[in-house]
Amino acid sequence: MRNNKKACPIEWVVIPAPNLELAKSFYAKVFRFEVSEYSETFAVFKAGNISGGLDNQLIPSQASTSFSITVKNIPETLKTVVKNGGNILKAKYSLGKKLGFCARFEDPNGNAYELYSAT
Repeated sequence: MRNNKKACPIEWVVIPAPNLELAKSFYAKVFRFEVSEYSETFAVFKAGNISGGLDNQLIPSQASTSFSITVKNIPETLKTVVKNGGNILKAKYSLGKKLGFCARFEDPNGNAYELYSAT
């Protein structure tokens, strides 16, 4: 059965951030997220076409929902990740012929996410 209705868009992503100040700095410096104060326990961000929050009352996990951040240069971005307190979990690898490349990193709070680049 085919459904002709549009899929519901994802509007908001919340990143666990026990160390809220470190998370705000990390995502602003590494990925140029526009981060704004909201409260003592929460900050909001704008990242390209999606908005979200950094919540210091959530617990980081590497076994939960993840997402990928598109960047121009994975090796340079990974250097910036490390310089700003993150870790490389998996270096740049190919997704297959003409499918692009990924890498996996851990932010300073212990969340694991991916980087994606077409080259």
